Amino acid sequence: MKKILPLSATALAALIALSGCSTDTNGSSMPGMDHGSSAMSTAPPTNVGTETGADHNAADAMFAQSMLPHHSQAVEMSDIMLAKPGMDAKIVSLAKDIKAAQGPEITTMTNFLNSWGESTTMTGNHSMAGMLAGTDLDKLKASQGTEAAKMFLTQMTAHHEGALEMAKIEVSGGKNAEAVTLAKSIVSSQEAEIKAMTELLATL
Repeated sequence: MKKILPLSATALAALIALSGCSTDTNGSSMPGMDHGSSAMSTAPPTNVGTETGADHNAADAMFAQSMLPHHSQAVEMSDIMLAKPGMDAKIVSLAKDIKAAQGPEITTMTNFLNSWGESTTMTGNHSMAGMLAGTDLDKLKASQGTEAAKMFLTQMTAHHEGALEMAKIEVSGGKNAEAVTLAKSIVSSQEAEIKAMTELLATL
């Protein structure tokens, strides 16, 4: 018993010393020491990162990364129309509705990617259906009156159809529940807008 007590006291003192060291250095000295203590000191941040990263898959990331520039272009197209004088009230209303819907969605998808630890831009060459070329945007900017309205409706319909393709891929292959819900919302709202634009175009 006399031998056990000093050893126990020594072990206790060592543990206290190690605890103090860990607190003072934020765990920086622990990896080279006891692995059990190291695991305890580093497990919380590691687990949090893992849980966040595991809450999405490649389809979710691709959906948000590709939809961001797609939405941004739709907002740009709407701004072009809103800057034109004497535009039909229905075209103005449509452009405002598109901005009102897609602006907040851009923020939401940016937040998704940031929370997942993913880049907000895509890497490599990935085509996005419905995206307009620079020359198409230039034509829209230069057009006026009924010609501009018809061009906007035609271009935005094709743009929306491209967004539907990407959103439906997310609905079928995405893992993150919030991203899938957003994709379903995009499908619903943009299908309705395509119908409205088709009907409006027929009246011009």
